[in-house]
Amino acid sequence: MTNDQLTQPLPSGQEQNDFYQKLREQIRHWAENKGMASKVLPYVMLAPDMFHLMMKLAMDDRIDGKSKALVGSGILYFFLPLDFLPEFLLGPGGFLDDVVVAAFILNTILNNYPKEILEEHWAGEDDLLDTLQNLVESGNKLVSKIPAGGLAKRFLKSDDQNDNKTSGTA
Repeated sequence: MTNDQLTQPLPSGQEQNDFYQKLREQIRHWAENKGMASKVLPYVMLAPDMFHLMMKLAMDDRIDGKSKALVGSGILYFFLPLDFLPEFLLGPGGFLDDVVVAAFILNTILNNYPKEILEEHWAGEDDLLDTLQNLVESGNKLVSKIPAGGLAKRFLKSDDQNDNKTSGTA
């Protein structure tokens, strides 16, 4: 993601709503064609709800600017035409990487804010905390299945090690 992409204003409320509705419809149609048999389907179906939650957090006055920038980067990731799993090549199955990115961002926000703020904006059917915990636990498995998974795992591992070094634990 370039600095230019990170400094662009968020899409308007109508554009966000249109994207949310369009995304839900795309995934619903894809799921019907897949016969609900895909192993990744439960994760992909979370994409619209996670996108919606990040949009709401980006507009919530209780969230500080640094956290909003992080959330904004997750929102922009959904719009990137070329990412780890491009939607234009894979259809809605390409949202799997977007869900993993969103889960890590939302987990970071959850570590810094009361869960009630996130739950207030959560539109998903399942419990938010359970959903995030399952996604974060499954993240390594999911990341290993994407084309650049090995590289992503190394990045995530080295990032964790850097966090441990800066916090004084190793």
